[in-house]
Amino acid sequence: MAVSARSFDAVVIGAGHNGLTCAAYLAGAGQSVCVVERRGVVGGAAVTEEFHPGFRNSTASYTVSLLAPQVIADLNLARHGLAIVKRPISNFLPLPGDRSLKVGGGLAATQAEVAKFSAKDAARLPDYYAMLSRVADVLRGLLHVTPPNPGAGRGQRLALAIDAWKVSRPFRALDRAGQRDALDLFTKSAGEILDRWFESDPIKAAFGFDAVVGNFQSPYAPGSAYVLLHHVFGEVNGERGQWGHALGGMGAITQAMAKECAVRGVAIRTSSPVARVIVDNGRAAGVELAGGETIRAHRVVANVNPRLLFGELVAPEHVDADFRARIDGYRCGSGTFRMNVALAGLPDFRCLPGATPQAHHGAGIIVAPSLGYMERAYFDAKLRGWSREPIVEVLIPSVVDPSLAPAGRHVASLFCQHVHPSIGDVRGGTTWDDHRDEVADLMIATVDRVAPNFGRNVIGRRVLSPLDLEREFGLTGGDIFHGALALDQLFSTRPVLGNADYRMPVPGLYLCGAGAHPGGGVTGIPGRNAAREILKDLKRGWRGRRGPRS
Repeated sequence: MAVSARSFDAVVIGAGHNGLTCAAYLAGAGQSVCVVERRGVVGGAAVTEEFHPGFRNSTASYTVSLLAPQVIADLNLARHGLAIVKRPISNFLPLPGDRSLKVGGGLAATQAEVAKFSAKDAARLPDYYAMLSRVADVLRGLLHVTPPNPGAGRGQRLALAIDAWKVSRPFRALDRAGQRDALDLFTKSAGEILDRWFESDPIKAAFGFDAVVGNFQSPYAPGSAYVLLHHVFGEVNGERGQWGHALGGMGAITQAMAKECAVRGVAIRTSSPVARVIVDNGRAAGVELAGGETIRAHRVVANVNPRLLFGELVAPEHVDADFRARIDGYRCGSGTFRMNVALAGLPDFRCLPGATPQAHHGAGIIVAPSLGYMERAYFDAKLRGWSREPIVEVLIPSVVDPSLAPAGRHVASLFCQHVHPSIGDVRGGTTWDDHRDEVADLMIATVDRVAPNFGRNVIGRRVLSPLDLEREFGLTGGDIFHGALALDQLFSTRPVLGNADYRMPVPGLYLCGAGAHPGGGVTGIPGRNAAREILKDLKRGWRGRRGPRS
């Protein structure tokens, strides 16, 4: 068995954006860090690749908003070439016939669009936006804190009470109506809330789409309103609630992070899959690679799904039976079917004709006219394996970033839902390999219903089923969030109650990926928070032991 000639203070499993973020912060504090990545490139799911000759696109994650400004600044990402441009408008809903809805471009412009369907809804928009902003501020106040772990010992009760007081500050800052709104958005369904606010289907669909992104649920499922909220806490270039594109694709983010890691002395090794976490005398002591090489380290930091970590990399005897059972029951599976397509030309929409670049071509194009349509798509997939009338979001980043495609050509990202994460559960004896192309054809045909030239403009495509997302990127069940964003898997219960502070049950083992607070999305926040806790342990001389926190 080969052993690395050098040991490190920390070894990070996975060179996705959270792993790179954590590594950079640790190295910036003087730690020696090695990052090991299974794939041949860094970036994890935030990567730009050529998928058809001359056409590049963001392979998995595909749009940016949630990336923390603190991470952008601290890691000098702009200095390393990261540039983010805002969408011309936020969203575009092509509707049956000659009707459509555009959201974005300023409040007045959105109100004018909504007024085509309901003057009452247009008048309510400012109050809805203000409500959502107030509650989003509560979430923003929790993003960069370490969730408190309920302690069993008497000595931990004061620390827990102090933690609870700190994390409740954003909620306590709201007036009574604001607190009620926050409780609603953290517990109720998106459909229930949107039905209360609005009467017209198009605006409810435009807002409700955020509640089903990566969420294998109906928009009327309790807790889906939180998923909506999770998608609105971000910003683009200082403008809150906006979405945009990283020039050069999402890989521009992780390439910039890798450059900062190099500046700080981080060793990054690609094509280095981890076979197991080494545990010596009860504590994590490094990793063994698939080829047998071992890399020793004082701490092991995992940027992988918790189920993958404890199901494949940590031997069962190193954690107690209850923890392992909880991890086995940790819910993963986002119902996502991801496609990248090369286009000979832009889509020409029935409701808004024209195949030359217009503002709506640069928006998030949502093919799903109502919440009822989204609910039927979920139940159809749950019962049949995939929706016969699926939800499709189309983004065409080449409208704002021509570098991605040859002149006059375009690339499009299709984020499609719903499909069953485990197709064999409803179509026994089959896997997604048996159905991938059939479902991909359906997704293109769905866009054709609103833009008839779309399918005939497709000259190349790359298709990623839930199984492909798991095999390619380690996204268990195709789950883009490393675990469902549900009340029992958030904050102090993410991934498991008692281990929400990034410290895992094995001393010296930490979790820095989206399976930790605050969850999924390209944020960098779990990586930043985990690094902070590791450095706290170093300062206290704990070497990763469990214990009370200040």
